Amino acid sequence: MKPLPNEIVLRPRFQMHLSKNKETVLSKFEGLKENPFLIKRLDEHVFIKFNQKEHHFWSPQLHLEIDEVDDISCKLYGVFGPNPTLWTFFMFIHFVIATLFIIIGIWAYSSASLGKEYHIQVGVMIMLTALWFVLYFAGRSGKKKGKPQMHQLHDFMTNVLTA
Repeated sequence: MKPLPNEIVLRPRFQMHLSKNKETVLSKFEGLKENPFLIKRLDEHVFIKFNQKEHHFWSPQLHLEIDEVDDISCKLYGVFGPNPTLWTFFMFIHFVIATLFIIIGIWAYSSASLGKEYHIQVGVMIMLTALWFVLYFAGRSGKKKGKPQMHQLHDFMTNVLTA
């Protein structure tokens, strides 16, 4: 397995080839209760996240998928990601800002073509661009805040698999 890079990328992914049966690997996570983690298993998927006490707005979670290669080995696919609710919220906000930017851009172009004033529309478009930058830097800040917990999740997964 490649080590995790020092810089967190958007939804980092990794793969591991394990020389253990798929059910053996899944059973290691089944019913496991270890602070500060919450572990859920659905079929061949395992979700590891932090409990309410350790959870903050930017806490990541780890999604593992274990696929059977043959009777004695399997392949583990891992994805680090934000809380799905937070991810959906950020995508919704980006979509709203992009839609408003396009609509106001069309309005500004129409006003300019008709020889009318369009300063307000350009001002709003500049404000929307600034808001996009604010969202970008907020996301970057959140990634930095969640980085130590991402390493905790990875270390926990590695300890469970080697035990």
